[in-house]
Amino acid sequence: MLDTSGKAIIGTAPVVAAKGVSRVYGEGDAQVTALHDVDVAFQPGTFSAVMGPSGSGKSTLMHILAGLDKPTTGVVTIDGTAINQLNDKKLTLLRRREIGFVFQFFNLLPMLTAQENVTLPLRIAGETVDQGEVRQLLADVGLGDRAGHRPAQLSGGQQQRVAVARALISKPAVIFADEPTGNLDSQSSREVLQLLRRAVDERQQTIVMVTHDAVAAAVADRVIFLEDGRIVRDEGHLSADQILDVLKELQ
Repeated sequence: MLDTSGKAIIGTAPVVAAKGVSRVYGEGDAQVTALHDVDVAFQPGTFSAVMGPSGSGKSTLMHILAGLDKPTTGVVTIDGTAINQLNDKKLTLLRRREIGFVFQFFNLLPMLTAQENVTLPLRIAGETVDQGEVRQLLADVGLGDRAGHRPAQLSGGQQQRVAVARALISKPAVIFADEPTGNLDSQSSREVLQLLRRAVDERQQTIVMVTHDAVAAAVADRVIFLEDGRIVRDEGHLSADQILDVLKELQ
């Protein structure tokens, strides 16, 4: 539930939660524990950044929260549904309905226009496409005059804005953003981060972003730091300098 300002009300059920989640890869001498007994929850209408040194487990955590990987132990819930108890078909349907993704490398289909890339999740799901809504969404991300352009005709920043619109079009419970500014210049990064921030503030979207970029994480309401597969700090909003100070402590 959200208050009149669009912020999450304390005590409401989380959109995404992990309880006792561990992830072990391999066996014997080759065994690696990527996550150790992680408990974390994300409230509706919030923007969270997940950070940590290379190998800290942040990408593994995001993949498990998004149902792209399964925990060795523990439970993950999205909108109250325990996703690691679903079969592959039901999990695919839940991801299609409840989850949006924004990746570092855009993952747009080169033969489709910007408008067609945005509507692709709805078409795959067999849902009706409101072209007026799609055009409005493209206008909202600053691409109203680029709807008919294919990815090769767009800059990197414009392609990532298409990807953000694609993630928003199905009104998912949560958007997972994996290094969304990692392949962009500083100006394009700022524009994409502003779009994500607006999605939270104006659309009450829930966003979980994995990033190594302190400037990107400073846009979030909350910053979670992992080290060796464990959550070692869970902070509210931090400045980029404060985030860098924490990361130095973890190195």
